[in-house]
Amino acid sequence: MIRRIIEIDQDKCNGCGACAAACHEGAIAMVNGKATLMRDDYCDGLGDCLPACPTGAITFVEREAAAYNEAAVLESKKKQEEKLPCGCPGSAAKAIRRQDFPAEAGVHRQSQLRQWPVQIKLVPVNAPWFDGAKLLVAADCTAYAYANFHQDFIKGHITLVGCPKLDSVDYSEKLTDILKNNDIRSVTVVRMEVPCCGGIENAVRKALQASGKFLPWNVVTISTDGRVLDGV
Repeated sequence: MIRRIIEIDQDKCNGCGACAAACHEGAIAMVNGKATLMRDDYCDGLGDCLPACPTGAITFVEREAAAYNEAAVLESKKKQEEKLPCGCPGSAAKAIRRQDFPAEAGVHRQSQLRQWPVQIKLVPVNAPWFDGAKLLVAADCTAYAYANFHQDFIKGHITLVGCPKLDSVDYSEKLTDILKNNDIRSVTVVRMEVPCCGGIENAVRKALQASGKFLPWNVVTISTDGRVLDGV
């Protein structure tokens, strides 16, 4: 079929890898130091990679190409997520004890994060720090919008973050497994006021229903200019 798809100018590509990181479908990879479109059917033609390229090496073309295969993309993402806990040291689960990190001189605020990783996609379903935990499920933009996020929300909680719009996944299945398999005491959802953030609230609601547990939970909404609109 003839459709819109990206084209990468190898002469202009400087090998920075920004486009590969920006491609949520995994259509682009670095080959011999250059960005390469690996599979036509992984490219949705929306062009998230275009603004990430600093040299203008990526453009749209109309050409014969396989249709975008969303099912194949999702299956590939699932396989990558399964590999990450062993393959990426940064995704290894660990507890963080704050007493191990005394506040530095002149530092007024200390991180309240109690565990790693925090991304819903990467966090294990079972971990010791889930036992007796008060769970915070937050849209990732909230920590940037709300200035006192660590003190007001992360403190005393196990934190999970995600963006249903960018990840293009339904978090409810993963969250259901976490709620079913651990002694979670409560759930707080922190979302932005934008409509797409409803996805993270809905995922928690579905997970709570599917888990069969009756847990106290509340939703806090943050405005795009950093104010708490409701829920506290």
